[in-house]
This record gives sequence, structure tokens and C-alpha cells, in this order.
Amino acid sequence: MISTAELKKGSTIEMDGKLFAIMDYSHIKTGRGSAQVKIKLRDVRSGSIIEHTVQSGTKFTRARVERREMQYLYSDDQFYYFMNTENFEQIPVDAQKVGDANKYLKENAVCEVVLYGEEVIAIEMPISVELTVVRTDPGFKGDTATGGSKPATMETGLVVNVPLFVEEGAKLRINTDLGSYIERVT
Repeated sequence: MISTAELKKGSTIEMDGKLFAIMDYSHIKTGRGSAQVKIKLRDVRSGSIIEHTVQSGTKFTRARVERREMQYLYSDDQFYYFMNTENFEQIPVDAQKVGDANKYLKENAVCEVVLYGEEVIAIEMPISVELTVVRTDPGFKGDTATGGSKPATMETGLVVNVPLFVEEGAKLRINTDLGSYIERVT
């Protein structure tokens, strides 16, 4: 069991026979009455998002999920294929389960596959990934690091706003939570 005092983003709970991932939560204390907790939840199977308000101290059943480090191999029209780095077992993952992680996946990338029993429920990327710029407008003399930004298309198809000095072929570190530019690698 997990109480409202132990909630944290990314935790998975069981509620009403469904699995939910906690996206966000906030404690609300009104002038009269007990404190409440407002929770933003994502149904891990359907992807729908709901908001739920409960009394402070409410307990939920913690879903027993396993995280396995796996290497992304390739994708076809329906599935993304991952390989367990310990026993080299390959598993197909439905494109819907991959979700927004597909914007950051490139061949041989290592990520965490989240399993509930033997069912894949999500793909979790590291905090940042390194991607190469394949298309962007050219920079001009006088462009500075703080002077503005321009869109750049990465090798995975992700479009990110980058500083004006970034050119095609540059390797960049991208934040996977926000989908934003962090720094130029080389």
C-alpha cells in the first residue's frame, strides 16, 4: 500500500481495477475540513489522463512493476523491437506503448522497459539523449549564443528550438522530459 504522503511522480498504482501512472499531484488545505490531494493520473493501458481528488491519508495499492534495461533495435509499421542486454531476448512493443519515447529512440539506444508481469506498459528514456541535427537553417556571421533560436530537425524527426550558431551535423544533448535543447556535445 502507498499513502498520499508517499506519492511521487512516475509511481504506478492500482485503482478501480486499472493501472495508473502518477503524472502530478498537489496537496490542498482549505480553511475548514481535512486536507485533500489532487492527483493527475495516466491510464497506462489506454493512455487517457484523469484528475482524481482524494482525502489526505488515502491508501492505494502499489502496482508491482519491473524495469528492465533494454536496447532499441529497430521498428516496423506496428512494433518497436527491444533486446534484453543480459540474455539477448528480443521483444516486440506496440507503437502505442512506446508513445512519445519514439521521438528520442535511435538504433542501439538504451532505455528502460517497464513491465507489469509480462505485459509492457511503458518505455522510459534517460533524462537526456544525444541526437544529430539533420536539417536547420544556416547560421550567419554575428549570430550569438544568446541572440535567439531557430528550429532544427533531429535524426529521429524531433523538431527542437536551438541557438542560431547550431549547424547541420552538430551533435546535441536533448532533454527528454521537455523535448528541449540542453547543449552542443561536439
